[in-house]
Amino acid sequence: MMMEQNIKHHLTDEILMGYAAGTLPEAFNLMVATHVSLCDTCRAQVAALESIGGEVLDLTADNVVSMDEGSLAATLSLIAGGPVEEIRMPRVKDSILPGPLQDYVGGDLKDIQWRSVGLGVKQAILPTSKDASARLLFIPAGAAMPDHGHHGTEMTMVLQGAFQDEDDYFARGDVEVADSDLHHTPVADIHEDCICLAVTDAPLRFNGLLPKIAQRFVRI
Repeated sequence: MMMEQNIKHHLTDEILMGYAAGTLPEAFNLMVATHVSLCDTCRAQVAALESIGGEVLDLTADNVVSMDEGSLAATLSLIAGGPVEEIRMPRVKDSILPGPLQDYVGGDLKDIQWRSVGLGVKQAILPTSKDASARLLFIPAGAAMPDHGHHGTEMTMVLQGAFQDEDDYFARGDVEVADSDLHHTPVADIHEDCICLAVTDAPLRFNGLLPKIAQRFVRI
């Protein structure tokens, strides 16, 4: 597993706790899995949180309700009649896409089905549950995204290049966690095209007329 030590912007404790507890939407789980595959700091924290959760379960084991006599047989029967397990493509080493993202894309960068959203910006929406959305964004070097705010939580992780906004500068592996208090205009670094993973649990809040119109079609 490839680790990168120059990451300066990490996931919040709340997000990591939700991941360890299994309470996050699928899109948010994808973000955490992608980030921790590059960040040993957050990966260690997730491991610690999962260990604490295991200890709590052990301490409360006496309060667990016993299974019915036929529970095991019923569970095995459901497994036997379940869907065929999906066969995943082998992961590509040294890709800009971390392993968890390769699984969702079904391959490497060349396998992404990009769709233009205007001004050279492209996106690829990833299949996740409806309670949150996940997409890959391609932003040409030096290009700016429309200024926007947030109705909920948006997390953006840099996979290639970098971007800067009113908050800070974000490079590969960094995650910007934005909420309703942040209004910003992300601009890709001029030295390289920027590719990001972005997840949201609510639509963005645009001020400009054109972005508002486009929002209906690009599902941001």
